[in-house]
Amino acid sequence: MYGNVWRWAGRYRTSGKNIGIDAYRIPTELRQLLDDCRYWIENGTYEPDEIAVRFHHRIVSIHCYPNGNGRHARLATDLLLKLMGQERFSWGGENLVDVGDTRERYIAALQAADKHDIGPLLEFVRS
Repeated sequence: MYGNVWRWAGRYRTSGKNIGIDAYRIPTELRQLLDDCRYWIENGTYEPDEIAVRFHHRIVSIHCYPNGNGRHARLATDLLLKLMGQERFSWGGENLVDVGDTRERYIAALQAADKHDIGPLLEFVRS
């Protein structure tokens, strides 16, 4: 996905950022997220869209890489949806890389999820 863009693509970040967990916790938290996601699917804990939104929010909040985390998280979430037999998200129907109203709504929805309100993110991903 980033192979021709960044030499460090696919390597976890090793330094702190203004968002995300401490770098040393990335592998453990990512493993926990994948285990949680598997449990949610196997036990029908949530509907597929909610599983995908919860997965997306958590992987964004882990912030695995120095850059490209949102793009990676959206791709991984869309792949998860396909594995569950669902249609991928529309992600607001606009480019989320460029600054604009759609990106602002996306960030606001992620910030609401940070406060345990996933409703705005659930709404955003299918808008």
